[in-house]
Order: sequence, then C-alpha cells, then structure tokens
Amino acid sequence: MPTVLRIKSYRFHFYSDECNEPPHIHVAFGNNECKFWLNPIKLARNRGIKPINLRTIEKLVYEHQDLLKRKYYEFHGSK
Repeated sequence: MPTVLRIKSYRFHFYSDECNEPPHIHVAFGNNECKFWLNPIKLARNRGIKPINLRTIEKLVYEHQDLLKRKYYEFHGSK
C-alpha cells in the first residue's frame, strides 16, 4: 500500500487491490482509518476517526485533490 502523502499524523495511501473502484484515498490516523472518494470529494467510510479529525482530513483532501487524483491514476493505471 503506497503512501502518497504524509501531513502531521495523517498518512494518505492506496491499496493495490482496489483498482475497480472510483478514485479514492485512504487516510490512516493512529490505528484508525477513513476513505474519501475524490470526484466528487465525499466520505466513503470511517473506522474510528473522531469528527474533528475527519473535518481536518476532508480539508486536506480538498487542498491536495489534484495530487491525490494524479497519484491514484499513476498507481492504478487508469484515465
């Protein structure tokens, strides 16, 4: 699972076996993780991340959306 971006305690990454899904990013925070769709940006799943941290992560996804989509397509070979 390649790491695309690290900001503070947030690790943005992909899983290699998810190429049949729309563009998305997983974000690990401690032992918890969430997943955001990238187009449009929307929370897809949350496993244990508190709302205050989810809001921070969502802002970071918006700020880095172009990079995250580009890395998604580079890794999964689509688009």
